[in-house]
Amino acid sequence: MRSLVWLVPLFFTPLFAHDPITTKLTWSAEISRLLQARCMGCHQDGGAAPFALTSYEQARPWAVAIRDEVTQRTMPPWGAVRGFGDFRDDPSLTQEEIEMIIDWVNGGAPEGDPKLAPTLQPKMFAYVQPRGRAVPVSGALRFIAPARIAALKPTAPLEAILRRADGSIEPLVWVNQYKPAWRHAFAPRDSVEVGAGDRIEFLPLTPGARLVVVLQ
Repeated sequence: MRSLVWLVPLFFTPLFAHDPITTKLTWSAEISRLLQARCMGCHQDGGAAPFALTSYEQARPWAVAIRDEVTQRTMPPWGAVRGFGDFRDDPSLTQEEIEMIIDWVNGGAPEGDPKLAPTLQPKMFAYVQPRGRAVPVSGALRFIAPARIAALKPTAPLEAILRRADGSIEPLVWVNQYKPAWRHAFAPRDSVEVGAGDRIEFLPLTPGARLVVVLQ
């Protein structure tokens, strides 16, 4: 009888140590590939992030933190509002991808079949840093000759647009989260061609905000 008393707690402990599984999403089939595309470029051994997320064993303890960070859009560290401009190296998640992570974590963060997990080592992430003539903008910039915008480097939260000479407006970049430690530029997927009379403007005008425009 004494040995039975000890066996019961040992038998039931693993059952209470895990969350109940209520989702069909698994690390091996879906979440690992999502993080490989968006996060593992930095979250790998030797990467820029302080810890790796390349395996289920590494990621599982961080599941709740991952959910909370992506929900607040503080991770991946990008800063620009998705859809306001189209940029190279944009690691930010779509709303559908965020919902996948939320569902996976809230559903118990299951591993699934380890054989389904990707085996390729993710490439180390590095932001593109376009070269060109850097022009600081404080509030507005009017072009007096044709030029090509290769990149934008905000120095504070701001919303910048391109007002064409014909009156039409195009979004450039909207940074609602900014950290001075960030050094990445926002490089349009296709360089933006501007003509004489076109203007870069901030909406609304942000006191002290500055935008460095890299021209080619």
